Amino acid sequence: MRRTMLPAAAAPSSGPAELHIASLVVHSSPSRAPALAVTLAELPGAVIHAVTDRGKLVITLEASSAGDMIGLVQAIQRTDGVLSAALVYQHSDTLESMNEELPDADRPQGFH
Repeated sequence: MRRTMLPAAAAPSSGPAELHIASLVVHSSPSRAPALAVTLAELPGAVIHAVTDRGKLVITLEASSAGDMIGLVQAIQRTDGVLSAALVYQHSDTLESMNEELPDADRPQGFH
């Protein structure tokens, strides 16, 4: 018997809204890096921060769920011209927590 699994992004949300943030270093051949940067910048939530003359790209991603983030990383890995994509950082939290005001350590009475 074969079971069909739905991707996490298709599952209904039962908790508070989330924000997922990740950064990756993507390697390509040096000659393809500029065009690859243009292609990857078109992904939703993707920002290209650096492209080196040696074929390295630094990218951050934002997504609203773990399933969406996995989909973005997989899309990068499958993009023509990508030799490798290494996850450097990943964080997720509720939007409420991400938007919480924190006291200023230098000025306890102030907020930023």
